[in-house]
Amino acid sequence: MGSCLSLFLARKGIDVTLFDAERAPMSGVSRWNEGKIHLGYLYSADPSLRSARHVLPGGLAFGRLVSDLLGESLAGEMTAEDDLYLVHKDSVVEAGSVRRYLDAVSELVREQPDARDYLCDASRARARSLSRAELESIADTRKIVAGFRVPERSVRTGWIADRLCGALASEPRVTLRMGVRVASATPLGPVDGCWRVQGEGGVDETFDAVFNALWHGRLAIDHTAGLAPEGEWSNRYRVSLFARTSRPVDVPSAIAVTGPFGDIKNYNGRDFYLSWYPAGLLSESTAVSPEQPMPLGKQERLCLVERVEEGLGSVIPGAREVLANAEDMVVEGGFVFATGQGSIADPRSSLHRRDSFGVRRYGRYFSVDTGKYSTAPWLAEALAREIAGR
Repeated sequence: MGSCLSLFLARKGIDVTLFDAERAPMSGVSRWNEGKIHLGYLYSADPSLRSARHVLPGGLAFGRLVSDLLGESLAGEMTAEDDLYLVHKDSVVEAGSVRRYLDAVSELVREQPDARDYLCDASRARARSLSRAELESIADTRKIVAGFRVPERSVRTGWIADRLCGALASEPRVTLRMGVRVASATPLGPVDGCWRVQGEGGVDETFDAVFNALWHGRLAIDHTAGLAPEGEWSNRYRVSLFARTSRPVDVPSAIAVTGPFGDIKNYNGRDFYLSWYPAGLLSESTAVSPEQPMPLGKQERLCLVERVEEGLGSVIPGAREVLANAEDMVVEGGFVFATGQGSIADPRSSLHRRDSFGVRRYGRYFSVDTGKYSTAPWLAEALAREIAGR
C-alpha cells in the first residue's frame, strides 16, 4: 500500500518521503504471501456478498494498475490456470451452500464492465463443479467432499516486490528512509494543517499530509495522531513455504475451504507457495501494537515444513511431490491485520468477512486498512487521485 501510494503520488507531481522499519520496502507480508488476486470467491461464510462486493473492484483493477506502475505485463508471473476450491469435510460452510455462493459471486463478476480486464478474461465467470474422477485425481476424497473451478489467479509476489522497489528507487520524487521505525504522527496545529512525524534515529520532520499504511502497529500510530480505533481487530503473524523444485511438477493451484486449512499455488511448474493454517500461524493478538515473534530456528523451520507437508499433503497429495522435489525452500511471512476476531474454525467469526476495510481520514492524516494484498493498488490509486485533487 505504501509503495503503490508513493509511486502514484509522485507521478502526480507530489514529493513523497517513504519510511520503513526494514532495510527495503516490501520486506514483510506484501512480499511473502500467496498473491491471490481476489474476486470474492473465498468468502462463502459471508453469504450477504458484502465481502465479495468490497474486494471485487480491487481484484479486477490489480493487473492494470500494477502493470502501469511497473511498466511491464504480469502475464508471465501468475498462475496459468483457474483456481480449484476444495470443500473440506470440516468446512464451516457445507458444500451445497458453497456452490450457491460461488454461483452468486460468478454472477456478480459477470456484471462488472471491467471483468475482461482481470488477470484473465472473467467476463464469462462460472464456477464449474469437478467430477468425482477429477476430484480423486487431485485430492483425498476422505477429507475433500466437493470441488469447484473458479476464474481466480495468483501472482508471484516476490517478483512484484522486486520491481516495485526498483520503481521507487528510480523515482526522483520519492525519498526512501529505510531502517526508520516511526513512533508518532501529531498535528502541529489544526488537523487540516501540517503534521509532525517522529521516529527512531532522531527523526523529526514536518509534512503536509501523513499516510499510515502499516499493518504491524498502525493502530499505535493512529493513537498518537488522536485517532481512536474502531470496532474489533486482530493481528496474526503467519508464515508459509516458498519452494522451487528441481523439475516441473504438475500440481494445480488449489485451496481447501472454508476454515483453518491451507492452499497451494503453482506459478510456473517449478515455483510454488504452500501453506497450512495451523502450522503457519505463529501468533495472534488483539493488542494495539503486538510483539514480533522470535525468529524461527533451523529445527523449528524443519518442523514447520513437516507440519505443512502432513497437513496440506493429507488433503492435496501433490503437495508432497512438490516438497520431495524442492531444491530451494524459504519459510517467510509477516503480520496480517484484519478488522475481525475469533477463530476461522468458527462460522460466526468476523474473520470470515472483508467488508469494512478502507481509509479513515483525520484532517490531513490518513490511516489505511489495506484489507487484502489484491486491493492495495486500487485503494492507493483512489487515494492519490483524492490528494492530487486537493
